[in-house]
Amino acid sequence: MKKSLLALAVLGAFAGAAQAQSSVTIYGIVDTGLAYTSKAVNTAGTGSTGSKFGVNSGVIQGSRIGFKGVEDLGGGLSALFQLETGFNNDNGALNGQDGTTGTTNLFRRKSIVGLSGGFGSVTLGRQTDFADTISAYTSVNDFGSVVGAVGHNLDRLEGTRTNNSIAYTTANLSGFTGNLIYGFGETAGKTTAGQSFGIGGKYDNGPLGLGINYYQSKQGATPSDTSLLSTASATQAGNSALKALNVVASYQFGPARVYGNYSRVKQDLNTTSPTALASKTLGVASKADIYELGTAYSLSPSLKLLGAVTHTRADFNSSSKGKLTQVSLGADYWLSKRTDLYAFVANIHAKDMANTGVFGDATGTATIGSADNSQTAVAVGIRHKF
Repeated sequence: MKKSLLALAVLGAFAGAAQAQSSVTIYGIVDTGLAYTSKAVNTAGTGSTGSKFGVNSGVIQGSRIGFKGVEDLGGGLSALFQLETGFNNDNGALNGQDGTTGTTNLFRRKSIVGLSGGFGSVTLGRQTDFADTISAYTSVNDFGSVVGAVGHNLDRLEGTRTNNSIAYTTANLSGFTGNLIYGFGETAGKTTAGQSFGIGGKYDNGPLGLGINYYQSKQGATPSDTSLLSTASATQAGNSALKALNVVASYQFGPARVYGNYSRVKQDLNTTSPTALASKTLGVASKADIYELGTAYSLSPSLKLLGAVTHTRADFNSSSKGKLTQVSLGADYWLSKRTDLYAFVANIHAKDMANTGVFGDATGTATIGSADNSQTAVAVGIRHKF
């Protein structure tokens, strides 16, 4: 009897230890706000504009639900995975359309598996490059999608995924973290078709944060870079389609975080010269330079006042140029560690190009009439993290 009890106790101890070595976490964000937009495109197709009121999902961060886990393999080595899907909280729909194929993906936001240890981590699947990581030093950290259409969707700081990719991230080396990513085009007979690659790093030292990232992708039938336009000719497969460089910096001066960043994006295959103002959108620019200055000031541990100026200069095949400037102001009040209330107002002004609108789409398609060069948007909402 005593031996049986002892055996059961030993088995129970081993079972408990095995369970403790592996964990799975369910997490998510629900972000929804009431939004007003001036001069929004009239959906009746008349080309006119008018005021628009609505409920927007993902004002700061896209609403999502995810699963992540880690298993201790011993010797300092762990297996990890992460699956994350997006949804629109305003109507309950799945937010899972791929930017290149138009198909609906269940785990569009992230789908990775890999290993981690003292060397860092290696992950495979669908994932963002390091521009998404260093965006914590920019206005994306505070305003999210409010500053996406003015340039941060194009320069990848809003977080763009790479399909069929492998990424290596170093361990923290005295404040420095580096990253390499490679996306396979998966085209037989032509390795360069659809491939992409990136290299980045960041440095954290007390109040100072610095980051740099370079990403390049090539055209292909199924490009690994999900931000590429799908209209390029098949004869251009293997040619460089997008080159993006991000340089970011942030410094904490007491209650105020002050930041600045610069990005250059080149899209060498965009050679068509737009002839009409309405066709001059960021998505078809051959080159874009994005500049930004901003601050987040803590009035209290719970309340922050936010401000940013983002300016984009776009070249359209060197035949014409355009400018976008957006001023964003806001306040963020945390009711708890997981729930906050926010209020934003932003004005975007266009000169010699189509206006993307404050809540434009990822390709920079104009969302206000070509005759209107200014738009204002206001959003008030709630975000809950679990």
